[in-house]
Amino acid sequence: MRDRYTITERLDHGGMAEVFRGVAESMEGFKKNVAIKRILPNLTKNQKFVSMFLDEARLSLFLQHANIVQVFDISRTPDNAYFLVMEFVDGCNLKGLIERQKQKGKRIEVRHTIYLMIECCKALHYAHSLEHPETNEPLGIVHRDISPPNILLSKNGEVKLVDFGLAKANSQIESTDPGVVKGKFSYLSPEAASGLPVDHRADVFAVGIILWELFTGKRLFFGETDYQTVELVRQAKVPSLAALNSEIDAELEQVVRKALSKDPDDRYQNAADLGDALAQVLFSQRMKVTARDIAALVKDTQVEMMRKRSAEPKESLIDGLILDEMQKMTSLVDGEDSAPASSLGSMSLDPSAFVDTSNWAGEMQSQGPSSPRLSKKGTRPPPNKTKPGVAPPPGSDIESLEQMLEPDRTGVHGKGASKPPWALIIVIMLLLAAGAAVAVVFAMG
Repeated sequence: MRDRYTITERLDHGGMAEVFRGVAESMEGFKKNVAIKRILPNLTKNQKFVSMFLDEARLSLFLQHANIVQVFDISRTPDNAYFLVMEFVDGCNLKGLIERQKQKGKRIEVRHTIYLMIECCKALHYAHSLEHPETNEPLGIVHRDISPPNILLSKNGEVKLVDFGLAKANSQIESTDPGVVKGKFSYLSPEAASGLPVDHRADVFAVGIILWELFTGKRLFFGETDYQTVELVRQAKVPSLAALNSEIDAELEQVVRKALSKDPDDRYQNAADLGDALAQVLFSQRMKVTARDIAALVKDTQVEMMRKRSAEPKESLIDGLILDEMQKMTSLVDGEDSAPASSLGSMSLDPSAFVDTSNWAGEMQSQGPSSPRLSKKGTRPPPNKTKPGVAPPPGSDIESLEQMLEPDRTGVHGKGASKPPWALIIVIMLLLAAGAAVAVVFAMG
């Protein structure tokens, strides 16, 4: 039985989605906190994005690791709004922690940085090594978007990676909207920035970037424009850590430089090896750090976040409208929805169903070095021949991407017959209420 979801507050928003804190309540009255990520409406109009998002979201359901945020459900409303229901991590992300330390005129301590990245390496090695549960074939998962906002820290000092299900769709989106992937180029690998195929070693490079930035308090690859940033990544020139931070010794600098090798063959060949090298530094230098230390940092950051949030409006009209949307959510993974089996209705995993990384690289390369964003328009599938207002027969491809993206034109609105827009109903009700008020005033006069 599907849970009911209620929004309690808005947590964050970006170029792809906005995140809310919510409560999931089952029919038996059991409640738990969840994070609800709403994919922005402008992205769901893009056929390629929707298709890849659904494929990748299905994959994220199988990632179960202590250092990875678990995805519980993927849902859709009749208005084609998509929601990811995820584990709620009560804390902050690494970006927030960095900003808080800068506010205090500090950097995150070396030992804390090493500990955080060891935990990230645990999550990455698990995901990179994940096999098909039935065939034991490697799935070849690559996150592609390891960056401070995607590293969550709980108030108990836990470190969790998020957005495995969105990273590939984000990198492949055919959109010219500025800001959709803006800023993400800083954490690309040289091979990705050059339009070459990427593998799990691209994530190792991204961890190296974060290590360098946390040790120095500076950005490693950050140009005035996206193109300049991509060029810096391609060149992969890494300034000396010791020159910028006297606490970094030769052993630790060597670890970071190996992770940041321009040639993937010269890097650590897997995230576990990088994690082991970082752990060796901790032991050899007798640096003690535990989750308790991270919890103290998170608590301080949370206090500042709560102070800022208390000055913001508690609930806006937009939040109310989104909450209304959520009441109509239909799960795409519990069999209640009639989505195609190739998307999420079937829980079987077929490695060939996922988009190969070489396709992404090829499309980037075809755009040329001066245009990292994809801009070609995707081709539209032929219109579905189902009669307007009539549900497709059982066993058929229930909703094509065209029906999902343009229900008003195709006549398919999910379950049941087409319904009038709720926004229009609200406007009409307001007008009727205003007319009634005027009539009462005249009557009293």
